[in-house]
Amino acid sequence: MDNQNSVKRNIKILQFIREASLQDVLDESKLAREKYHQNNAYLCSIVNAKSGKCSENCAYCAQSAYHKTDIAIYPLLDCDELVNRAIEFSKAGATQFSIVTSGHSPTATELEVICEAGKKIKQLSDINLCCSLGILTKEKAESLIDAGFERYHHNLETAKSHFPNICTTHSYQDSIDTIRFAHEAGFKVCCGGIFGMGETWEQRLEFAETIASLEVDSVPINFLNPIPGTKLENLSILEAEEALRTIALFRLIFPQKNIGLCGGRELILKNSQQQLFEAGANGIMLGNYLTTSGGGISDDIRLLKNAEMQTKSI
Repeated sequence: MDNQNSVKRNIKILQFIREASLQDVLDESKLAREKYHQNNAYLCSIVNAKSGKCSENCAYCAQSAYHKTDIAIYPLLDCDELVNRAIEFSKAGATQFSIVTSGHSPTATELEVICEAGKKIKQLSDINLCCSLGILTKEKAESLIDAGFERYHHNLETAKSHFPNICTTHSYQDSIDTIRFAHEAGFKVCCGGIFGMGETWEQRLEFAETIASLEVDSVPINFLNPIPGTKLENLSILEAEEALRTIALFRLIFPQKNIGLCGGRELILKNSQQQLFEAGANGIMLGNYLTTSGGGISDDIRLLKNAEMQTKSI
C-alpha cells in the first residue's frame, strides 16, 4: 500500500474509532486480533534494574531528577540479582523478560554487568530476553546482541508534534536513531508510548503513522498514571471507553503487529480488563511496573484464563 492510500485508510480508521458505537469498535478490533493472533497472548515481565536520578526530564516519569517523588533510588542491581529475577518470572509463566534502567544510556561498566547477566539468563532459562536502556549506539547494540538479548524496547512515548510538551532533554530524532541502531544490530524492536498525556486523537494517529514508518515488531500501550511530584501529576486519567478505543485504533492500524498492554491498565480498566483483548491486545505485562504496582502475577494469569487466551512467545 503506497503512503497516500495508507494515510487515507488510517484517517478512515480514526473516524470509525471515534464515531462508531463502542461495541462495533470492539467487534472489529477483536476480529482483527483473532485473524492474525488467534487467542494467543505473550506475557512480558520487567525488572527496574536501576532506579531514579535520571538526567532526562520526561514529564510523566517518577524517576526523573527534575521531579520530587517518593520512589526507591538505587544503582544497577548486580548480575546475580538480575538473573534471579529472570528465573522467577520464567517459572511464573512469563515469555519475555526485560532489563530496564533509568538514565540517558548505560555506562560501559553497567553495560558489562547487563551483558553478563544476559548470558547467564540464556544458559539457565528459555525466556526471551529484552532490554530497555535508553539511547542506544551501534556499538552498545552489538554488545547486547552478542550477550543474547533478542529485543530492544524503546518508546517514542507520543507524537512528534506533542513531544516538546513531554521531554526536552533529548530529541525525537535521538529516539528514532536508537530504533534504527537496534534494527541494524539485528534486534526485534518494541516501540510504543503512553496515552492520556494531553495528546489529541489526531496526534495519536500521527504517532501510529510514525511507528508504522519504523517497522517495529511490537507496540506496547501504556496509559498515564499521574504520579504526585511529576509535571503531569494533575492530569485526569483516561476514561475506560477512550482507553479501549485507543487500543482498537492501534490494532486496526497494525493488524499483524504484537500489541501489549502495560502500565495503567489496572487503574483505568479496573474490573473490566478482559475488554483489552476485545479491543485488540495480544499481550500484557506481568506483575509490577517500574515505579507503580501492577495487579499481581496470579491475577494476570487468571485474567488470561478468564479471557480464554493462551500463552505464546513472540
